[in-house]
Amino acid sequence: MPPSSLQRKFFLLLLGLVTVALLAILVPYYGAIFWAGILALLFRPLNRRLLTRMRERRNAAALITLAVILLLVILPVSVTASALIREATAFYARMQSGEFNLVDYFSQIVAALPDWLRVRLEDLGLFTLEDVQQRVAASASQIGQYLAPQALNIGQTTLHLVVSFGIMLYLLFFLLRDGATLAAEVRRAIPLDERSKRFLLDKFTTVIRATVKGNVAVAAAQGFLGGLIFWLLGIQGALLWGVLMAILSLLPAVGAGLIWGPVAIYFLATGQFVQGVILIAYGVLVIGLVDNVLRPLLVGKDTKMPDWVVLISTIGGLSLVGINGFVIGPLIAAMFRATWDLFAEVLHAEGQDEGGEPSAVQVQPPPAAADAAAPAAEAICEDAAADARVARDARERAQERAGQRAPQARGRA
Repeated sequence: MPPSSLQRKFFLLLLGLVTVALLAILVPYYGAIFWAGILALLFRPLNRRLLTRMRERRNAAALITLAVILLLVILPVSVTASALIREATAFYARMQSGEFNLVDYFSQIVAALPDWLRVRLEDLGLFTLEDVQQRVAASASQIGQYLAPQALNIGQTTLHLVVSFGIMLYLLFFLLRDGATLAAEVRRAIPLDERSKRFLLDKFTTVIRATVKGNVAVAAAQGFLGGLIFWLLGIQGALLWGVLMAILSLLPAVGAGLIWGPVAIYFLATGQFVQGVILIAYGVLVIGLVDNVLRPLLVGKDTKMPDWVVLISTIGGLSLVGINGFVIGPLIAAMFRATWDLFAEVLHAEGQDEGGEPSAVQVQPPPAAADAAAPAAEAICEDAAADARVARDARERAQERAGQRAPQARGRA
């Protein structure tokens, strides 16, 4: 085996090992790293404008952008989380004291069903009242068994959250300051032609911005509207239910309905028809309208993906990696589609070349996505400047290595 081939294979093996080792080190705090990257990407336009106004003072621009993120994102989330913890603690105390009893609520709903329907369901073996009571009681017991250890480990969990939060802010500052140079390094290392790299990275950026901004806007709107109607109807824990609706709204079409739907059924089953009808009408015409109007405009329009793809990829992402999956799922689906579009272009170009037909086709974005993938002129200029800095640094490193080798060569001579 030629020495050069052996060296290349050893280097590739070493490269793979150190990459896997680095990923293993970063995994415990991947959530902090992930959201630092997301926030840096979302607030990059603001940071770019500040750089233009402040004559390329990168440290000052990054600090100001970080302060804006703290005021607009971190502070509201922290306040909401604090209020949510209080609501959840009070709700758990009500469950423990028996004031809130799921078995009684389900029993009232089943008892309110017409006799013929209840008998028919029991004949079909779908459920009996005893089965429902046993299952609900078992579920409540499991919830209590899960929450009790979490309460005991709250000190350790709080420490982990504080460390993760510090890592996120620290990394976010450097991503804001040096993000363009880092992106240029990544582009330089990707073994594709420049047009393909530009298309894939633009698709990556577009999908992340669309999914985060779109889903967060829909979640905030549905959570606020759902919590508002719960508060107006006198339902206890309106903030808790509103936050749960906001989280479940990450599931397109069905999310928030998983909360207000059972509550509306309970109202109707217990004779509170006015509250039940109001909640159903409000849920369908107001909360549902937010999902049907805002999500296609903010998510589907930019990602160029059908609603069913967004739904399946979101559910798959959430089940695989948790809350971060509402970004990772659609991102993987969009990159899958973009990569196969590029592959189809390559095959088409190669087929024309083999057939002897004149071909000036290069790997390029599909026509349907070309407009969406075209970056703004400011971003192109910034990327070009970052590429130039990376190339200059690479030349300086090469010259430094050459300067170190020259004295050694003269000494051997």
